[in-house]
Amino acid sequence: MNEPRLPPGVRAIDRLMKANKSFSVEHMDERALQRAQTQVIPDAGLGALVAGIFVGRPRAGVTIATSSFPASHGDVPLRIYTPDAPAGPRPVVVNFHGGGFALGSSRQGDWICSHVAADLDAVVVSVDYRLAPTHRFPAAVEDCYDALVWTAGHADELGGDPERLGLMGDSAGGNLAAVVAIMAREAGGPRVLHQALIYPATDLTEGLREHESYVGNTRGIVLSNADMEIFRGFYLSETDDPSDWRLSPLHATDLSGLPPAVVVVAGLDPLHDAGVRYAEALVAAGVHARVEDFHVMPHGFLSFPHFSRHARPALAAIVASQREALGAPSVSR
Repeated sequence: MNEPRLPPGVRAIDRLMKANKSFSVEHMDERALQRAQTQVIPDAGLGALVAGIFVGRPRAGVTIATSSFPASHGDVPLRIYTPDAPAGPRPVVVNFHGGGFALGSSRQGDWICSHVAADLDAVVVSVDYRLAPTHRFPAAVEDCYDALVWTAGHADELGGDPERLGLMGDSAGGNLAAVVAIMAREAGGPRVLHQALIYPATDLTEGLREHESYVGNTRGIVLSNADMEIFRGFYLSETDDPSDWRLSPLHATDLSGLPPAVVVVAGLDPLHDAGVRYAEALVAAGVHARVEDFHVMPHGFLSFPHFSRHARPALAAIVASQREALGAPSVSR
């Protein structure tokens, strides 16, 4: 079977990332990983301009503020996106960034989060959870669930409505969003009304290697199979059970009673099938779930809006699903 022809923007991303091995965790030693974890995308100046070319610029009309909340181990940083236009209490979406549990920060989600804030007319709270391998599972899970609880308790102060809470996450963040939704149900925590899972890593067991999308990932655009194995090794300890639903929500025994979901998947992504299977499992448990499948896009395509022609349609599908569940008014911009 012939491989699908890559769109020009995706081809450019592929060539750029293959030309610079520092983009891949597969080629990082410990020092390079530590350096990558401490690098911060600047908010202003030439660095911000260059970053905007690749990962998109924040949406105009949205104020971005940095904050934190106190956890048992110390403060967890937050990045908060609020539309400038005055409004009554808005929906609140808690976002978890991607990066294989070992890389990334909330800053990389400025394009997605600011557009969700503007188009949904919502407050978006993005969480800088602790990163592996210094902080292995369940550190990230604990930070993300605690962030949901904190946000629900402080929604009024943020201009949000604590009764209209959503979750959102991409890649590893999609895993965390799915896990936090289950945790909230199990613990009787804040009532979550929606989950937006963007190319989520729902299966960290060895069974992932049997998925057709994993087996067929010969190009390794943005995310290679080798990268995934390294991320998995960073996040899990030897004593962890990968089938634990807090690691692999696809293997949860009970998915009933969870909030409706939109699951965005990419056809050129090794995680494609894991995302589709999770949506199917949600539906089988009686949960409304919709799959948005972008067949010629790679993993992470929403992070490259100027190169990926389907980034905006995918974002529109996410906001439409959030609006339906969270009751936000339609916004024409």
